[in-house]
Amino acid sequence: MLKSARKQGKPQRDPEGRMPLAEHLRELRNRLMKSVLAILAVTVVAMLYYKEIADFITEPVRESVGCTQGFGRAAEKGEACAEITVNGLIAPFTIMLKVSLTTGVVLASPVWLYQLWAFLAPGLHSHEKKYARAFVGAGVPLFLGGAYLSYLTLPAAAKTLIGFTPEAAGNLIPLDDFLDIVTRLVIVFGLAFELPLLLVMLNFGGIVTGRKLLGWWRIMVVCITLFAAVATPTGDPLTMGALALPIVLLYFAAVGVCLVNDRRRRRKDPYAGLSDDEASPLDHTPEAVGAIEPVEAPAALPESSSDDGPTRRNGYDDAT
Repeated sequence: MLKSARKQGKPQRDPEGRMPLAEHLRELRNRLMKSVLAILAVTVVAMLYYKEIADFITEPVRESVGCTQGFGRAAEKGEACAEITVNGLIAPFTIMLKVSLTTGVVLASPVWLYQLWAFLAPGLHSHEKKYARAFVGAGVPLFLGGAYLSYLTLPAAAKTLIGFTPEAAGNLIPLDDFLDIVTRLVIVFGLAFELPLLLVMLNFGGIVTGRKLLGWWRIMVVCITLFAAVATPTGDPLTMGALALPIVLLYFAAVGVCLVNDRRRRRKDPYAGLSDDEASPLDHTPEAVGAIEPVEAPAALPESSSDDGPTRRNGYDDAT
């Protein structure tokens, strides 16, 4: 009784996912709250281990450009090096927040990617929801892969940039500025690696075809290169190439997946290549000699005599 009453009181969802604007905004608020809570939960845990995480982030750069023998001996040998420093009384607390928040965004990516899919899923068909689950499963490794690639690229980029330091000068890198660069690289690389996934999702939804994506490859390569030039905080060619080249390769991989999906769709649906406004040709040629069935002559109407006048039915003449 209680269960049936609860079911009757609970509003039923539209099977096609349609809802008023207020419901959409409420759904978006709930999804955002769940994503923010997941990020905050991971951030709080990361605060307990932020020193270990900060050492893990800065260790490759320290090994690449660190002054192991001091500025003086490095300058005598003509080697450029740098020291990572913390400036100010509040800087350690700010660094802790930045390290913890970056860790929360990266490690909570499965949760907020799932919440993004859950917000879009009511507007999809049943077969598209099945594909969307696979897309979310692929989106998390892509985001983490992009973040890890930025982590691998940063030491080589730092060594290249530090190499422009004059021989008579030393280089001090504030840790908070360094963490800002790391955060931007992680977010930019991670989100940029989601571009192929978005293209495949549009193709599976029937919005864009693989042949059209293949025709856009020149424009896409130029746009990806410009995006890498603007989005990378360091601005050096090494970091730009490290971001642009994998995205271009992933773009062509996504085009290949879209072409295979279009071929599979045409094989299952013979009318997939026809336009909605195009009239299909009609074949008037019979397949066999006996394909045309003879048409019987209509039965003759009963003759009426002119003497009796017109036959009246229901009070009316046949002519009327």
